[in-house]
This record gives sequence, structure tokens and C-alpha cells, in this order.
Amino acid sequence: MEKTPISQGNTWNTSGDIEAMGTGGVDSLKEAIEEVDELIRKREILSQRFLAEGEKMKTKINNFLSESAPKGDDDSEFARERAELRKKQIEISEMQLNETVGAWRDIALLKKELRDRTKELHEKTSRAEALGRIMEGE
Repeated sequence: MEKTPISQGNTWNTSGDIEAMGTGGVDSLKEAIEEVDELIRKREILSQRFLAEGEKMKTKINNFLSESAPKGDDDSEFARERAELRKKQIEISEMQLNETVGAWRDIALLKKELRDRTKELHEKTSRAEALGRIMEGE
């Protein structure tokens, strides 16, 4: 049995291997960018819904207070309930403010991640193109 050198009869196609390595990384980065972009949109929608629900609740409280006001002499029980409902309105407003700040913070972090991944994608794409040009020159 005769041994043949490994290099004999084999042709190496490194450009295809390099392209395959670069394409996988680029594709996964593109997917990650799309996911982060979708997370930003969903967070914005969630925040808008939360704020809208808070406004609905405050409007219902206002409507109840104006419709349920006692006629004539002021009822001390109603005054106590009215004070509690006004506290609830304030709590809802505070939650809305916290949500606005939280959403801004979340979106800012997601946008930073989006910028980082976009930069990384650009760098990988540039490197892959440079390698492709080098390989074509050989």
C-alpha cells in the first residue's frame, strides 16, 4: 500500500470557506438587529398602552366623582371616598410617570445595543468584502 502525500490531488478552496464563515456571522447579526428593533417597537407600544389605560382609569374616576356628588348637604362619607379616589388618581399619575421614565430607559438601552450590533455588522461586512477582494486577487 502506497502512501500519497495529503496535498497531492487536493485543491484547497479557501475563499468559499471564508465566505461561509463571514456569512454566518453576518446573518446572525442581522437577525439580532431585527430582534432588537422589534423589541424597541414592542416596548414603545407597551408603554403607550399602559399610559392610555391609566388615562382611562383617571377619566372613570373623574366621571364617577362628578356623577356621584351628593346634592345639597355634603356627606362626610362621600368626602372621604372622594379623597381616596383622588389619591388613586395621583397614584396612577405617579405610575404613568414611572412608566414613561422606565420606557425611556429601556428604549435607550435597546437603542445602544442596536447601535453596537449595527457597528459590528458593518465591521464584519467590511472585513468580509476586503477578504473577498484579497482572495479574488490571488
